[in-house]
Amino acid sequence: MQQGRRNPKTKEQIENLVRNGMNKELRDRLCCRLTFGTAGLRSAMGAGFCYINDLTVIQSTQGMYKYLERCFSDFKQRGFVVGYDTRGQVTSSCSSKRLAKLTAAVLLAKGVPVYLFSKYVPTPFVPYAVRQLKAAAGVMITASHNRKEDNGYKVYWENGAQITSPHDKEILKCIEECVEPWNGSWNENLVDTSPLTQDPLEEISKIYMEDLKKICYHRELNTKTNLKFIHTSFHGVGHDYVQLAFKAFGFKPPIPVPEQKDPDPDFSTVKCPNPEEGESVLELSLRLAEKEGARVVVATDPDADRLAVAELQENGHWKVFTGNELAALFGWWMFRSWKVKSSKEADVKNVYMLATTVSSKILKAIALKEGFHFEETLPGFKWIGSRVKDLLDNGKEVLFAFEESIGFMCGTAVLDKDGVSAAVVIAEMASYLETKNLTLAQQLTEIYEMYGYHISKTSYFLCYEPPTIKRVFEKLRNFDSPKSYPKSCGAYGILHVRDVTTGYDSSQLNKKSVLPTSKNSQMITFTFQNGCVATLRTSGTEPKIKYYAEMCARPEQSDTTFLEDQLQKVIEALIENFLEPSKNGLIWRSV
Repeated sequence: MQQGRRNPKTKEQIENLVRNGMNKELRDRLCCRLTFGTAGLRSAMGAGFCYINDLTVIQSTQGMYKYLERCFSDFKQRGFVVGYDTRGQVTSSCSSKRLAKLTAAVLLAKGVPVYLFSKYVPTPFVPYAVRQLKAAAGVMITASHNRKEDNGYKVYWENGAQITSPHDKEILKCIEECVEPWNGSWNENLVDTSPLTQDPLEEISKIYMEDLKKICYHRELNTKTNLKFIHTSFHGVGHDYVQLAFKAFGFKPPIPVPEQKDPDPDFSTVKCPNPEEGESVLELSLRLAEKEGARVVVATDPDADRLAVAELQENGHWKVFTGNELAALFGWWMFRSWKVKSSKEADVKNVYMLATTVSSKILKAIALKEGFHFEETLPGFKWIGSRVKDLLDNGKEVLFAFEESIGFMCGTAVLDKDGVSAAVVIAEMASYLETKNLTLAQQLTEIYEMYGYHISKTSYFLCYEPPTIKRVFEKLRNFDSPKSYPKSCGAYGILHVRDVTTGYDSSQLNKKSVLPTSKNSQMITFTFQNGCVATLRTSGTEPKIKYYAEMCARPEQSDTTFLEDQLQKVIEALIENFLEPSKNGLIWRSV
């Protein structure tokens, strides 16, 4: 039985390990399966059941087929969307495109229509297409901003949001039930011969750009602005789509960073392909901006679902905004634009903004003062997406949502973070502010003056030993005695503790967390007596312990030096007393 061309390279990897008696590594690779984290399945490319490769993608898709057939009686009428980014690895012949073709093949062989993009696309195009084409579900093959060795399998449900529980658990069960590849599953050429394959690229791109115009408020001004913008796509998918988005808003095209404009799976000009890392990875775009006389740089990550922004300040230095600072600007802008375009009858109480619980509370402060609603979700945009869909179904209007790791959702055309729309909205905001002789940074200060300073810091430690991570968190749960959380951290008294892993929250009357319990990931939040809120959690996509801390001040409290000093001291105490990096062998983030 010929099932297309198997993958000789991953087969060889396992054979080499067997030949060299590498038993521990064989166990690591073969004795566990991939599980759904905050962004679907994500791992290194290579041989093994806990890696991303031809076989694990085929198995995952067979499980998806089994589950979707159970959930949708009309699955074979509605079909399935498949997109992919530009990642690839020669040593395992795993490219996102090949994995996407195998995903499609599994479904086509079972008679399911597949909308397979003929070219790489931004991640937000997949959830957008799922809703537009009324497909049952969709998959994006991407590892977003992870290191070049990684890839991933991101699943979207019919509502256009990433899957949450119980779907993820049920799909994993279905994967376990059909691990043997079916007839036709290896046949990647099926996409070229099957009448059930359709290419949605042109249609989706066109209606996406049309839809984008709904959040364009100053087209006239955009056509006339003298501001120049630099865009870097970080060797990923973003270039063509950001160019089109700027055109849709009436702008001249942004100037691309030539060395980073075209796809390159090695990400050869950056030490890591994550624009969140700030100035060190934005080097080429900042130098080009100086040469071109451009004041604003927008950077989309490799799958274009996140956005970093830098602005040249009057003192000649660049300010790279944090995700929380950008959210303050977006929140202010989207609400202001809503007010301007709304009729007198429009009810502000029908308006919502959302953020994940580890993100800044600035939207909460704006909401309190302006009268709209603010809601928090668990970390990960999958929680935001499904909550936004519920709100929309109940007739609410959602203007903006974000997570601090530079993920933004402006409007509700896409129920996931979207770097393409965020890039062009920031450009419009900068152009508008320029007519008022304001920079983005100056406007940010005005927002803080009006709604209260929110000063935050987020960073991480690397830890490659899961038992160590577990030990760090278990110690916090049994601090001075069994089942007791710390009452202070160094010199700083703790007012409340919330542990989303166990569902405990000392601030609630019934001691139960309002956010749903999330047993599979570690996350504890401390509210300090001085008003600082700090969270320690494990990353859902990388081997990291992350920490988030924020000081929220009232509008009348504008001594930022004092606030920054307090924040820094709490963070130092947190690291020294709770994380204990030297004792636990944690690796500091290299800046």
